[in-house]
Amino acid sequence: MEAKPASFKPSGPLTGRITVPGDKSISHRSLILSVLAIGKSQISGLLEGEDVLATAAALRAMGAKIEKKGSSWTVHGVGVGGLMQPETAIDLGNSGTSVRLLMGLVASHDISVTFTGDASLSKRPMGRVIDPLSSMGADFTARMSSDGKACLPLTVRGLCPAVPIEYRLPVASAQVKSAILLAGLNAPGVTRVIEPVPTRDHSETMLKGFGANLTVETDRDGNRIISLTGEAELSPQKIKVPGDPSSAAFPVVAALLVPGSDIVVENVGINPTRAGLFTVLQQMGGDISFKKKRTVGGEPVADIHVKHSKLTGIDVQADIAPSMIDEFPILFIAAALAEGTTTTSGLHELRVKESDRLSQMATGLSLLGVDVTEKEDGLVITGSGGPIPGGKKKTAIKTALDHRIAMSFAVAGLITKTGVAIDDMSPTETSFPGFADLLATLQGSAK
Repeated sequence: MEAKPASFKPSGPLTGRITVPGDKSISHRSLILSVLAIGKSQISGLLEGEDVLATAAALRAMGAKIEKKGSSWTVHGVGVGGLMQPETAIDLGNSGTSVRLLMGLVASHDISVTFTGDASLSKRPMGRVIDPLSSMGADFTARMSSDGKACLPLTVRGLCPAVPIEYRLPVASAQVKSAILLAGLNAPGVTRVIEPVPTRDHSETMLKGFGANLTVETDRDGNRIISLTGEAELSPQKIKVPGDPSSAAFPVVAALLVPGSDIVVENVGINPTRAGLFTVLQQMGGDISFKKKRTVGGEPVADIHVKHSKLTGIDVQADIAPSMIDEFPILFIAAALAEGTTTTSGLHELRVKESDRLSQMATGLSLLGVDVTEKEDGLVITGSGGPIPGGKKKTAIKTALDHRIAMSFAVAGLITKTGVAIDDMSPTETSFPGFADLLATLQGSAK
């Protein structure tokens, strides 16, 4: 994809009512589970970013029929175990969610699939998914990185039927959990995942909605135990995807930081396993309220009303990290403008996302004159209590092909003294098509 440099300048008040693209996590899972059902499912509100479209293309390559008419998507399910051998390798672009969920899907099918990706995805480690799926009988061949980690290109040879397992997650990861459950759908007996730390629960909610025999219990030690009975028969569904809270995070933080702002972000998912950022921002003094709370397809949804607020730095507790792991880059921007020091910890996961997000954010914030200290598992940021100083006009922030880095520094540009130049905004198409235009809409002027 051709690089798209851009600059974002100090802004007047942000106002208006907006919507954000559909939830990325739910969109991926809607497509996958609809393919595994027997019959026709319909999906509205699907995120049409590059990551989700990569999942749709991969499923088509394995024999699924997926069509778009207007704003609605129709998926003709092939049933659990019904995927076919693709003719060529499947390129998943920049989507880590796609490759990890599809690894689980393929692991219990009698097919062999090679997954490839772009330069960024090809650096991301896959060992945490390979280990449990290997125990279920799948066989993997992967490129080994210079530091001995299994990466793309990667070939999965599935086993049908797969072997059910009981697996305790060593590190909190919704993607690993979901990969195991997807493989368990085509394994006789009960597949069980034990979560010491709860992660986003869209997979469990949606599997139940599609008719899978799945239970969730909490033991005396606080572990969450998800049990799935395999050889499942899933029923087709009508799904309405809510707005993505991870995408809503950017206009929400922008409105908190730009003086005089007052916005409403409509129809946003507020699942407690995803809403950690909003809780932390409220703890920092953010004026955030939830209007018209309702339930859509088993998921809690609300309109989020945000007003400009003076924020105060806090110590962000490590146990909230799983519920906001993708939102830490934009939280760091909020911390840079807060009064006092914000400390974060327990964020090792951020070093193996689309980029090393701790390093990228620390470097970018330093370029803008922010007082930031990088630790192994987090950042310590002493906020300015006012506009961020800003960097040299000819120095562009490097995004490292990471959409959340790009969007976070775009928001920073609205509250710096000099604005922010960004080397490439094209990665935002993976999760938030039209992001720059939406910011311009809130500013009341075309970009």
